[in-house]
Amino acid sequence: MAGFEKRPGAFIRPGAVIIEPAGKAHKAKALSPADKFRAIGRRFVAGPASRSMHSQGMETMEILIAGNWKMNGAAAELGEARGIADGARNAGPQVTVMLCPPATLIDRVAGMAAGTPLLIGGQDCHASQSGAHTGDISAQMLADAGASAVILGHSERRAGHHESDAAVMAKAQGAARAGLTAIICVGESEAQRDAGEALAVVEAQLDGSVPQLEPAELVIAYEPVWAIGTGKTPTADDIAAIHHHIRGWLTGRLSAGGSQVKILYGGSMKPGNAAEILAIADVDGGLIGGASLKAAEFLAIVSAAKAN
Repeated sequence: MAGFEKRPGAFIRPGAVIIEPAGKAHKAKALSPADKFRAIGRRFVAGPASRSMHSQGMETMEILIAGNWKMNGAAAELGEARGIADGARNAGPQVTVMLCPPATLIDRVAGMAAGTPLLIGGQDCHASQSGAHTGDISAQMLADAGASAVILGHSERRAGHHESDAAVMAKAQGAARAGLTAIICVGESEAQRDAGEALAVVEAQLDGSVPQLEPAELVIAYEPVWAIGTGKTPTADDIAAIHHHIRGWLTGRLSAGGSQVKILYGGSMKPGNAAEILAIADVDGGLIGGASLKAAEFLAIVSAAKAN
């Protein structure tokens, strides 16, 4: 997709939300979940910003708060999903809310989200569209169930399922073919950080895991592996350094489009630290694990994003 440009002769009121049309006026039609996500990706907020200032100096990335339920949740927990869907109505135009439940719940949660701003994502997909892959799920199947995005290369899959960078890249390409946005995770272990290898590890994962995609087809999630589920949180300077490095890599790969790709922080974000983390430059949202299982906690993070 083309980068954002101001229309000639147009004056944009500070704080106004602008949605650029893709072309000439045409008959309105219902958007698929994937198209909804891409439309949101084309939105920006003009005016002063204390968070992620990008190439034009007057744009700030819309915040994405994505909940990852991991291998948690059954029919009994659908009430929490309904609460999140209802709460997403109050997120405001500058915040996108997404929930990634287990595959068994995607269709039902997508039904609950109908008519609300809540977007739905998957937690993994196979690189192929179909075939003899018992137990796997394709990106097309996720899209058919109502997903608009999919998490790929999460540290728990890289470690527990021995997923290589090449495998993550193949899955991201499969996601793009199905019209899903790929949320590609990168991050270093505690041993790698202690050895001073954090930037090198993250860059190597980016090199090997991220295919050439359009900005609207891609989100990067930085997850310091040693902080996930441990209650530990890197310092603001640590987070800023990694996110700045990722932004530089994206700019090198996508040129001007690199400024449009969201970079999420995925290391134990909670209601108590969300505002501080989301205020860091180039932190464009959060990939939330445990705190997304309860609507009240997750929506408190959404509220922090709205106030940011």
